[in-house]
Order: sequence, then structure tokens, then C-alpha cells
Amino acid sequence: MRTIRALSAALLMLGLAAAPAAADASPSPSPSGAGAAPSQAGTSFRTATEIEQGQRATASGSTGDYMYWSFAADAGQRPTVHASVKLPQRHAAQTWQIDVYDGLRRRQSCQYGAQTRTADEGAASVGLTCVLRTVRAWSEPWANDPLPGTYYVRLTAVGLRASDLGLPAGAEVWTDAKDVGGAAAVDGSLSQPLVPGIAVKSPQQDDGSGDDTKKSAVLSGIEPDGGWSSNWWSDRWVWTGIGAVLAALAGIGGYTLTRGSDRPSRVPPGA
Repeated sequence: MRTIRALSAALLMLGLAAAPAAADASPSPSPSGAGAAPSQAGTSFRTATEIEQGQRATASGSTGDYMYWSFAADAGQRPTVHASVKLPQRHAAQTWQIDVYDGLRRRQSCQYGAQTRTADEGAASVGLTCVLRTVRAWSEPWANDPLPGTYYVRLTAVGLRASDLGLPAGAEVWTDAKDVGGAAAVDGSLSQPLVPGIAVKSPQQDDGSGDDTKKSAVLSGIEPDGGWSSNWWSDRWVWTGIGAVLAALAGIGGYTLTRGSDRPSRVPPGA
């Protein structure tokens, strides 16, 4: 019984010590982006405006244009993209849509949310939301699962009438993410996050001087709050350790109950 009480105390200490570690293992988005919020949008993937999670970016454009932003999402996060479009004073019914692409420029489907909405004639604004699937640390090459890296947001109006093309419109875009934790952990990880320029290097320069150098590409300047996770730690390790301790306690308790408390007599029978 002393052993059982000692292991119970050790289990309690393990749970108290592991809880803060599990909470700090995966980075969580900051409530508000650092620095000034961007006030313009890009016109392509290459010129997409970088925004941080929690940061509200604004832009002015025209109906019919493509507006691009990019943000970073790490393994274990479930990103959500929000967009609010301020429509011109006079317009016909307009349909606006947001599309999200990962670092390989694969279009990611929305798990739920109003990805496409139609504003009635004369409406002042329209709101859009896209909740992505949970970002996985690793995936099969043939799968279309979200992976850690840069994500691109494209906002545009579709199926416009000719009379509505080129009208002024304003947009506000922001992103946030829910930390799912060990429930989305997988056995594997990418060697590098999928950010622009991560795998691009110029070929070796040989000008005859024997000085062969490589120039690395300029990487994206955004990353999750706290940096990219190492992907080897998740709270599954905590629950695995707790399960192992509980199994040991159950084994010791079962052995104690089945053995009994009485010792066998050393006096020979009939003595």
C-alpha cells in the first residue's frame, strides 16, 4: 500500500508538471498583430500582402479585381479566414468569394463557413468566412491535406455584370486559428514549412576563381507567433505517460489484491 500511495503522488506530480508543458508546446496566435496593419492587397500570389494572425488588413480596389493576402499557419492549428467587403453605393446583385491556397498553391476547401455570398442590389456590405481543416504536420504526397507554411487568401467578385465592373470597393481581411493540439498529431513532419523560397537556391557559380557559392532565396517574413513548431512534441506524450503510470498502478493493485494479506504458516502440519 505504501508503494501505491507513492505512485499516486508521483502521478499527481506528473500531471501538474505536464499540463503547463502541454499548453506551451504549440504556439497560439496572438490576439492582435504586431506593427501597423497593411492597407493594400497584392494582385497575385507573388505579390500577396503578408498579414499576421489577428491582424486586420484593409485594401481599396475595384470590382472585378483579384486581391491577395498571405498568412502563416502551423501544425495543429485550424485557421479561419474572415473578409468584409464594403460595396459601392449603387450596384446590382453581386457575388463575392474567398479562396484559400496552401504553400503549394493547392486550393483548400472550407470545412464550413460562408465562402461565397451574394449581396442584394444596393446592399452596403457583405461578410465571408472560411474555416479550413486542421493543419497536419505531415501528409501523403497524393493527399490534399493542409500542411504547415504560408497560406494565400484571394478575394474577388464573380459573375459581375458589365455595368458593375470597375466600381470602387473596400475590403477588410483578418485570420485567426484554433489550436487543436494532440488530437491532430501525426507520426511524421515536414523537414521545412511550405513558405515561399524555402527550397529555391541558385545554381553554383563557377567563374574560374574557385569560389563556388550558393545564394539562398529570400524567405517569407511571416511565421506563427512563437515560431514554427518542431512537430515532435504534442500533448499525446503527456497522456501516454499518464496512461503508463495508471497501467503500472493497476498492475500493482491487482497483484496486491490477488496475493492476499496473510502469510503462509512456517509451522509444519501436525507439529
